[in-house]
Amino acid sequence: MTVLLSVLAFFLLLTVLILIHEWGHFIAARKSGVIVEEFGFGFPPRAKKLFKQGGTVFTLNWIPFGGFVRLKGENASNEKERKANGSFGSVPIYKRIIILIGGVFMNFVLAITLLTVGFSVGQWIPTYFTIDEMQTAAEEGIIDLKLGVLIQEVVSGGSAAQVGVPSKSVLVSVDGIEVDVPDDVPALQEGKRYVVYTVRSGADLSEEAEYTVPLVDGKSGVSLIPFPLELSAPRHDVLTALKLAFRETWAISWQTVKGIGGLFKSLASTGRVPEGIAGIVGIAQLTYSSVQEGLMTYLRLVALLSLSLAVLNILPFPALDGGRLVFVLAELITRRPINRRFELMTNALGFLFLISLILLITFYDVVRLFS
Repeated sequence: MTVLLSVLAFFLLLTVLILIHEWGHFIAARKSGVIVEEFGFGFPPRAKKLFKQGGTVFTLNWIPFGGFVRLKGENASNEKERKANGSFGSVPIYKRIIILIGGVFMNFVLAITLLTVGFSVGQWIPTYFTIDEMQTAAEEGIIDLKLGVLIQEVVSGGSAAQVGVPSKSVLVSVDGIEVDVPDDVPALQEGKRYVVYTVRSGADLSEEAEYTVPLVDGKSGVSLIPFPLELSAPRHDVLTALKLAFRETWAISWQTVKGIGGLFKSLASTGRVPEGIAGIVGIAQLTYSSVQEGLMTYLRLVALLSLSLAVLNILPFPALDGGRLVFVLAELITRRPINRRFELMTNALGFLFLISLILLITFYDVVRLFS
């Protein structure tokens, strides 16, 4: 039952993200006076013509997720077709810009809406990249935080390693005195020949043990860092939740840009897709995990992917909305249209590259799935 629900949730996720993106283009085009020739549910080949409304044919297609819009004159190869009444190229440049960013705008709206609900009703914890950021947020009442001390590394051959102190475990106390931050430890070890460490380890940090650790010059041979031992968030009012949603949008968008940069850097240097970059198979795995954890976890995944889709599409790469935007901005600057054949060829090559990249990422998804 969980597998079936996960499959449905996966298709719903992709369909919603893509359809709301295309709906943004659709509404912007309609409001700008551009004829939308087709709004497709799913991807071609066409299965059935559903109905026609306002000059737009609504169709059902065989590939059962996502969708697309086809604008009049969007791929016209000559100036007459490009400038025909109601075509994409016939409207002013500012309207074309609005149409091109309409999809990205709707993905941001979806993400911010879900994040606002999550930070209020769902008590979601915002994304933080440092302990200092967490402590500041705790002082502001954004999160509830209790810090602990993590034994990040046990030095090989050191006294802690000799008595079996495990790395990646939480140091609860030294000689029975509880420690909250790494700076507590040196003072408790000063002038002693040995101390008793109480540590918690295991996947859920439930395994507690004590180790008598000899000291050399007051040191035990461990590397300590602050660790969020307990982390939660209260319900926030809508205004606070909205502010957190905008902050989260910026944080995740910036991480997405860095991730894409890391992808191309890794491909250029090693030819491999780095960890943390997921394709269709990886997204399906994440969907399965989120469904098991509940509705709010699933909705956070939808918000995350909506942001990623928005950032990806606005990048100035051929075939993406951002790439097409570059040609429109070039026309604005030069005051004359870019050669249509060059534009169409560039977008076609960009599309082929993106398809190849998706296949490569999916290949690594499958490899990791069975490794």
